[in-house]
Parts: sequence; structure tokens; C-alpha cells
Amino acid sequence: QVQLVESGGGLVQAGGSLRLSCAATGSFSSINAMGWYRQAPGKQRDLVAAITSGGTANYADSVKGRFTISRDNGKNTVSLQMNDLKSEDTAVYYCNAEGYTLPTFARGNYWGQGTQVTVSS
Repeated sequence: QVQLVESGGGLVQAGGSLRLSCAATGSFSSINAMGWYRQAPGKQRDLVAAITSGGTANYADSVKGRFTISRDNGKNTVSLQMNDLKSEDTAVYYCNAEGYTLPTFARGNYWGQGTQVTVSS
């Protein structure tokens, strides 16, 4: 059984920082991309940042220069360091992992339960 467990959300003032972490557990044989998405009330879920197993990262334009994604392949964890937070960053943040699971090596796309980030202005 595959599970993504997130931590690190909370309330912060504008200009502050938060760090989100996500651990992927279960019968993964390999994980390709890991990333973070966010969904604000009444809006669609959008990509914030993603990183491949080789370390190539991409970011939404709105967070470039402020957020940094990192990954530990050995531990199947991904983190998102968020600096200079703005009120428009307020959303539920979801961890995502795309990979293959045992015993069938089936390819799947998995989501965490979400963690709330609230930035007060």
C-alpha cells in the first residue's frame, strides 16, 4: 500500500517562510517525479514545483526565486522550502509522486492528503 504523508503547513505572516515535507511509503519499486501542487478555494489544483529522480526541477512562474524543491531519493522524501511568502500563496498544498509499485510494477500517480498553508498580510 502506497502512502504520501505531508507535514509542515501552518500560518505565517507575509514575508515569512515555511518548509513542507512529504514522505512516500509503501511498495514503490521506483519513483520518477515528485512534486507539490496547491489548490486555493474555488480554484483548480495547480503545479507549484516538481523534481525528477535525476534532480531536474521546474517551478510555477509565480514561485520562481522564492520556493526551492529538494528530494532525497534514498528516503523517498521531497521537501519544499517556501520563502518570502505572499497572501496569494495561501492554499492547500498536496504532495504528488509518480512511479511504479510492486509486485506488478504498475505505474501510478499518488497524492497526499494535503496540508494547509495560510499567509496573513
